[in-house]
Amino acid sequence: MSEKPATILLIDDDVDFVRATKKVLESRPDYRVVVAYNGRDGLKRARREKPDIILLDIIMPTEDGFTVCEKLRQDPDCADTPVLMLTSFSDRYAETSIPVSRGYALEADDYISKPIRPDDLYRRIDQQLKKRRAVESDQ
Repeated sequence: MSEKPATILLIDDDVDFVRATKKVLESRPDYRVVVAYNGRDGLKRARREKPDIILLDIIMPTEDGFTVCEKLRQDPDCADTPVLMLTSFSDRYAETSIPVSRGYALEADDYISKPIRPDDLYRRIDQQLKKRRAVESDQ
């Protein structure tokens, strides 16, 4: 008997990016993708869906990814969910007012730069899911 697919919550305000990334992820039968197009809706979805991992854009209207990550870490139901932050400017952090250290201070589990290469995305998601399963099996 196979395991149920891992639920991935993708929170990003770029409709085209979400559509393309969802299609790439759902090409794998071991992934199920749910989406939210802003931070506020993403928080609601996270609480309702209890995803196995969250892919979270940093720059969004309403609530940015850092704010969402902070709220997830404060929520007992979501605090242990791996968060992989997405950014289109990781190579240019020094040029922005947003320090990468803020994301790590909020305990984001990983960062990935846009545009995303599917193999890299699969590898990073699988790494986080494997870590989470190991922790859960130790409990």
